[in-house]
Amino acid sequence: MKKSKYLYPSDYMADPSAHVFENKIYIYPSHDRESGIPENDNGDHFDMQDYHAFSLTDLQSEVLDHGKVLDVKDIPWAGRQLWDSDVTEKDGRYYMYFSMKDKNDIFRLGVALSDKPYGPFVPQNNPIKGSYSIDPCAFKDNDGCYYLYFGGIWGGQLQFYRNNKIVSPNELPKADEPALTPKVVKMSADMLEFSEQPRDLVILDKNGLVLKQGDTDKRFFEASWMHKYQGKYYFSYSTGDSHLICYAIGENPYGPFTYQGVILSPVIGWTTHHSILEFQGKWYLFYHDSVPSGGKTWLRSMKVIEIEYDENGHIKPINGLSS
Repeated sequence: MKKSKYLYPSDYMADPSAHVFENKIYIYPSHDRESGIPENDNGDHFDMQDYHAFSLTDLQSEVLDHGKVLDVKDIPWAGRQLWDSDVTEKDGRYYMYFSMKDKNDIFRLGVALSDKPYGPFVPQNNPIKGSYSIDPCAFKDNDGCYYLYFGGIWGGQLQFYRNNKIVSPNELPKADEPALTPKVVKMSADMLEFSEQPRDLVILDKNGLVLKQGDTDKRFFEASWMHKYQGKYYFSYSTGDSHLICYAIGENPYGPFTYQGVILSPVIGWTTHHSILEFQGKWYLFYHDSVPSGGKTWLRSMKVIEIEYDENGHIKPINGLSS
């Protein structure tokens, strides 16, 4: 069985978004800390204040910490809580998409720019117009189009929205109703705005039926990620309160996507969050758990493990407790 590796045990880093830039692996995690805020379902105890960037020349080398690349204090529209981020590259510039609450305590998505993959990143003065919720994943398709995938329920506030508008009452669908969906949107040419209204990313079961909100072992909760394998689009995500990383496969970046199974079973710690990439001919899952902090779910440590596909393109599942 493949074994995992902790990547930076000297500090608490979570939600690792990994990409290959300049023939290296760059990782962009959230930076956990002891906030002293009581734990609650809104995630107020996850009060992160900055981002670091990390790089690896290969999976056997030591991780290089490039230091702080963006801080709440430097973002003009900042309220609090720098949650998950992701980075992509276009024409030699690097774009960091991040989720943070504005001054009204509403989660929005922002963008910050750099000429280097290791930052520092300079934020725009305002959040992306029409953005909301959390966990942006930036995906470049083979045709040169760029997409952002995002959303998260409970503390991520996705349940407050229908058709990209805040609605009342702000409630989750009932168990037998269609599940809330992650969102997908094509980015503008300058990478700073949405080029369209965000669309629902629909996940179907093997019978072609929309997943229900009560399908807690399958339905989307947070932590969007997109990658391609053998021409297919693999959308992976966390189921949140059932603590699984699952995936679904589609024929185009908008979907629909058909649920396939579990990539990672529950780890120690309430949250589970990941990214997937290919490097030097092998595929890797980057994720986190709370083992080094003694199970404190707000103090997480990033890990990596090799993943494998079977002959049908299915990802072989990984046991989160024994990997």
